[in-house]
Amino acid sequence: MTHQPKVITAAVLVIGDEILSGRTKDKNIGYIADYLTDLGIDLREVRIVSDEMDDIVAALNALRHRYTYVFTTGGIGPTHDDITADAVAAAFGVELYEDQRIIDILLQRLKPEDVNEARRRMARIPRGGTLIENKVSRIPGFRIGNVIVMAGVPSIMQSMLDFAAKDLETGVRMSVETIEAYPIPEGAYGQALGEIAARYANVSIGSYPSMVDGTFRNQIVVRSKDKAALSQATADVEAMLAHLKSTQH
Repeated sequence: MTHQPKVITAAVLVIGDEILSGRTKDKNIGYIADYLTDLGIDLREVRIVSDEMDDIVAALNALRHRYTYVFTTGGIGPTHDDITADAVAAAFGVELYEDQRIIDILLQRLKPEDVNEARRRMARIPRGGTLIENKVSRIPGFRIGNVIVMAGVPSIMQSMLDFAAKDLETGVRMSVETIEAYPIPEGAYGQALGEIAARYANVSIGSYPSMVDGTFRNQIVVRSKDKAALSQATADVEAMLAHLKSTQH
């Protein structure tokens, strides 16, 4: 019996009205996707929600029960609309508490009288959560259960992700083969490619057209964690393309 490698999955939940309004352009999704791929973790879903408690809680509860990990970005700053910690606590049914370690970090750069109510908001984490360090701004994120809560600022998020990654369960890395299909158009190989894809349950095959230097190009990308299946599927695709090229006049 063939051993199937364990599949580790993830979702990203982007939180913030500024993303939805277009005021802030998200720079975290692609970075997280690449990062998780390198760890052998399959990013399966991305959601963007507004700074609304009910929306965040609903998204968290949907995603955390469906995937191995959920990574959130945004909403952990000092202002009134930074409610991610509140929403995560509500989703898990636990209380928030003020973590003295975060207060101590604030006091390292601020006078005690400057650690005001707004700044103390950043010291609140859900009961049962653990801190996620960051080397950029020092104020940590947190993890509770399978939910990793990070800042929205890209440099801070990246530092937090480096710290959080040390405790993540990782899977088998995806292997990828890219095949140049040009000058065969997608319409000519679409059916044959579908038939090849149907033969390989554990291989993902996609066709991707693009414009390169003003010229229409198309590539076929074959992905799998099973290297033997990847090699065989790639060979089948290449043979199919070679046959089509030989019949072109």
